[in-house]
Amino acid sequence: MKLDPKRNRERMVREQIEARGVSDPAVLSAMRKIPRHEFVQEALASQAYDDRPQPIGEGQTISQPYVVALMTELLEVSPGLRVLEIGTGSGYQAAVLAELGAEVYTVERIKKLHIEARDRFMAMRSFNIFLKLDDGTMGWPEHAPYDRIMVTAGGPKIPRPLVEQMADPGRMVIPVGDSKRLQQLKVVVKEGGRVTVRDHGGVAFVDLVGTHGW
Repeated sequence: MKLDPKRNRERMVREQIEARGVSDPAVLSAMRKIPRHEFVQEALASQAYDDRPQPIGEGQTISQPYVVALMTELLEVSPGLRVLEIGTGSGYQAAVLAELGAEVYTVERIKKLHIEARDRFMAMRSFNIFLKLDDGTMGWPEHAPYDRIMVTAGGPKIPRPLVEQMADPGRMVIPVGDSKRLQQLKVVVKEGGRVTVRDHGGVAFVDLVGTHGW
């Protein structure tokens, strides 16, 4: 696209996100504000607002804008909540969550991506995002419990440590599937000591690698 980033974002939200039913005003506002082109490889910046995922190096991707918006809406984030994200990647999803007023704890297993995201957040002066280099399937127990958990990679099951680190009440959005790169998007709700799981359609994510993943 040749348009300027702000107009690209407006078009992205209107044509890719609102048109498919995402309606939370706070989510739409965050998607309009976060400069997605700064979270992709420089050579692909002109394609940052296209309706598809983009490679970010190390065999990983930044999810397509609609999927980011859908998962964020399903997570039901509000200001002041503590959110755990598994799979920092380039940092785009964490930036969207932080823009919603959450305190974000994000875990990445690939050192290069972790460092790049850390530097990006420092440059953007994002002071409500905290990063850790580790096995994300183990969560980040030191700061548990979390009001919300977002998992941005697909594994064969819902990692037990993540369920244990959910607050009560709490909510998690996670792609889960028996085969790699093809999952069902699940919303996990913990309330009154009871955990329920609901499917929200098919998705395709990179692999969730770790002790409780692939």
